[in-house]
Amino acid sequence: MPNSDQTSNSNWTILFICWLIASISALGSLFFSEIMNFAPCVLCWYQRICLFPLVLILSMGLFHFDKSVVRFALPLALIGWFIAFYHNLLYSGIIPESIQPCSQGVSCTEDYINLFGIFTIPMLALISFSAIAILLFMLKRRLS
Repeated sequence: MPNSDQTSNSNWTILFICWLIASISALGSLFFSEIMNFAPCVLCWYQRICLFPLVLILSMGLFHFDKSVVRFALPLALIGWFIAFYHNLLYSGIIPESIQPCSQGVSCTEDYINLFGIFTIPMLALISFSAIAILLFMLKRRLS
């Protein structure tokens, strides 16, 4: 049976991985818009609204490990996940154009990158939010 130090170290590691994913995702988002000059669509902005605070919230929970960080980070990760899921449905054509939120400005289905026919910007966001949410659920379960 693991001792208390090992358990707290592994809990901290889970939270650190969440922070790392959020930080890499935020930096990637900024890279695409500021360096590559890919204009973000409305749904990308909503996802950023969920993602950018996660970087700060998760980092605050790392130093001195604070288990209440899950209570603040998990809702943002889940909201971001739902927006990213909707964005992927829109991007793949499952949701018709008539109900798209991006009627003006940059299209929500703009094909900036498409690696291997799978990894688009909306899919990368969905993967990031999924990983963060799963890890936060694991952490929440371990802490209760």
